Parts: sequence; C-alpha cells; structure tokens
Amino acid sequence: MRAMMLDVPRRPLRAVDISRPEPGPGQVLLAVAACGVCRTDLHVLDGELPNPTLPLILGHEIVGTVTATGGGPGVDRFGIGDRVGVPWLGWSCGECRYCRSGRENLCDRARFTGYQINGGYAEYAVADARFCFPLPDQYADLEAAPLLCAGLIGYRSLVAAGEAERLGLYGFGAAAHIVAQVARHQGRRVFAFTRAGDRDAQRFALGLGAEWAGTSDAPPPEPLDAAIIFAPAGPLVPAALRAVVKGGTVVCAGIHMSDIPAFPYDVLWGERTLRSVANLTRKDGTEFLALAPRVPVRTEIEPHPLERANEALERLRAGKVKGAAVLTIAD
Repeated sequence: MRAMMLDVPRRPLRAVDISRPEPGPGQVLLAVAACGVCRTDLHVLDGELPNPTLPLILGHEIVGTVTATGGGPGVDRFGIGDRVGVPWLGWSCGECRYCRSGRENLCDRARFTGYQINGGYAEYAVADARFCFPLPDQYADLEAAPLLCAGLIGYRSLVAAGEAERLGLYGFGAAAHIVAQVARHQGRRVFAFTRAGDRDAQRFALGLGAEWAGTSDAPPPEPLDAAIIFAPAGPLVPAALRAVVKGGTVVCAGIHMSDIPAFPYDVLWGERTLRSVANLTRKDGTEFLALAPRVPVRTEIEPHPLERANEALERLRAGKVKGAAVLTIAD
C-alpha cells in the first residue's frame, strides 16, 4: 500500500510502498478515503512531542471504510462496508483512576493515532474498533475528516469555556472555524483573533458569524467572558487573560505551546481561570458528531493528494490553509 512515512523528526515524510496491515483482536482494517492534516501532525514532525513510535505514519483524522475485522471485543459494532472515523485517542487502559472516572483522555497508558499508532497518511489503517465513530451521513469523506480532531478538540474546549456569551478565539484555523459555527448556533457572540496582517482569515471569521475580527495583539472591542487559544503561541496566554472579565476563563486547546512568558498576578487575579484541554474522550466524540449535523457545521477544506502531504504540512505551518487541509487517499 502507498503511505507517507516519518523516519526521523524534522525531516520530510517519505513516500513508501509497504505491506497492508492486518487487523488484530478488537481491531478493524480500514480502506482510508481521507485524512485531515492537523497542527498536531506538525508537532510530531518537528519533534515537539516526545517519543513517537518510529518509523511512523502520521494522521489522526481518518475517514475510511471497514474492509476486515480481527475478531474479539468491540468489532461487532461495525460491519464490512461501514464508514467510520478514527480520532487522536486510539486506545486507553480502561483500568486506571482516570479511565474509571470518565477521564480516559488523561490515561497515563493511552496510545494515540498517528503518534504511537500508525495513522491515516496511507491507503489502509488499523484501529481499535472501540475508539472508532460512525460518521453522520450528511458529510462527504473529505468534509468529515476535520470533525475528528479540529471539531472534537474544539468542542471539548468550548465546553471547558463554560456558558460564556462573549467568546474569543485566538488562532482562526481548522478548529476555530468549526467552533465558531457551534458557538453561534448556541447563541454566543464570537470574537476572532488572527496573525497580524492576515486579512483573509479575518474575512473568513466574519463570514462564519464572528462579529469582530482583529489581530492577536489587539484588545477586543469589549471584554470577553472566555477565550480559547488554538494558536501554539505562549504569549497569547497573558493577552487572553487581560481580555477576559473577572471570573472569566482562558482555555489552552493545543497539545503543544511555546513557553508562556511571565505576567503580573493581577492579570490572573479576580478569579480568572486558566486551564488546558488534553486530548478527547469517546463521549466528546459521540456528543459532537450528533451535534454537528444539527448546527449544521460546514467544514471548509483544502484537498491535497497523499503524495503531497509534505506540501500540505508546509502550507499549514505557514498559515496559508483556509479552514482545514485534507489528504485524499482513495483513487
């Protein structure tokens, strides 16, 4: 099968032709139709996330069709020909205090798709059937892919922000363009923050219902009740804290962020909350994939053939992708 392989961090992916994987107990084999290109893929590629399983196939926004099963627990959820989605969380132990309390996203033994488990930058992928999701029929394969990480992490971040009416989104990429639509559906007011000079992203945000869009170093026209930071830039943390009212919440949604600079205590004081969001749970997936068609969420996609995965990653790095980049796998 064709695949794009990461041999060593900080080097381009290599096009390879390797044997098709076989599903083990509890696993399904998927013919991959599409796979989203996520900023987390860049963090793995750049060596910013430690100890990936190498060599590695990246990709954790997988849309595919079940072609075989390995038997065992969970595989009876799906039949041959079913379309499913595979997210970032690929396995958790089910036994630790986190798993037993509904916080499998914090499991110390968790394994992640496209990081410790080969992902979807390939024609075929295997996945634990228990961690796959049936996908809404309303979405074509390419449109569904960004829902599986940008959508899920965005949704978890939005829940963490509480019932904030005035919501700031720092970094208007794949996740923010989905969250903005959900937030507007819920009756919230959205304020979008982009890189300096990125007029295209600002127009994009306004077109999706944001009532204001400006640069990340500019104060919003009025105080915010909460902010979600999707951009991996530590200096945005004190900026967002200054933008929210007393009692407001700032959510750091990325899996990696540059160092947060020192800031005076009065920026945090006033019962402001600063918190992170880590990974996702299957409950998040079930809730969000039921909600997305009701909004309805529209995903803006930029398609790339599998062999041009490196180009898609570089466009994402440069901030040139409008919405989400998605690799097209199936012929």
